Amino acid sequence: MKLKTDIPFLIDFDGVIRLGKKPADDTKGFFQFISDNKIPACILSNSTLRNGNDIKKFLSDHNIRLDFPALTCADASLNYVKERYKKVAVFASDSTKEMFNEFLTDENPEAVIVGDMADKWTYEIMNRIFRFIHNGADFISMQKNKFWSPDDENLFLDAGAFIAAIEYATGKEAKLVGKPSAIFYHSGLKALGFPDNSEFNMIGDDLETDIEGAQRLGGKGILIYTGKTEYPLNPASEIKPDFETRNLTEVTKLFS
Repeated sequence: MKLKTDIPFLIDFDGVIRLGKKPADDTKGFFQFISDNKIPACILSNSTLRNGNDIKKFLSDHNIRLDFPALTCADASLNYVKERYKKVAVFASDSTKEMFNEFLTDENPEAVIVGDMADKWTYEIMNRIFRFIHNGADFISMQKNKFWSPDDENLFLDAGAFIAAIEYATGKEAKLVGKPSAIFYHSGLKALGFPDNSEFNMIGDDLETDIEGAQRLGGKGILIYTGKTEYPLNPASEIKPDFETRNLTEVTKLFS
């Protein structure tokens, strides 16, 4: 079975395109293959520490041109807020928080938007989020990743761990915007001009957020062993990718 070239191709960023502080060695050839075959592609990153423009700049700084859209769950969360709220409290990195400037408030927010803050998490911040939500604010999570590897060597707690604690304390489940939420996948399809119910392929290094998330919506999940999932796949894994690859060059060989 081969992958179709005429349906949307959604691409994870960290662990697939960005490995540690550098792009994967075969990124240029991978992007050239996408361009030559006119594959409708979009990068979908669960990062809340950067936006789509930051992704393009990262690639440009390494002399790699990106000719298709790039979205992070910070971009998707901003669009979600624009459609629903006038005033929100945002807990994220400074650069991400600035994206929401026209909506920011410190008093009685309609919703609380939470992203990753790396090592900036404190008990005081957790309490502020808890109080806003306990007092009635909606709870919006940019992503719920359990952990990540920013240096491609060590694992660090991601936003999902802190969000889970606040969900437990408030008894209110956060509305998820990032993967594996349908909201984010549909944002990528929309950026490419496709309806929500379209066929699509998704490549990623995370079994839950990338592979299972895509499969739940009827997409094909391509697992790549350049990020957080170790090769070989544990036979006991309940999540079974449609395809498994060792690098981006192998991915291109999956297309007809």
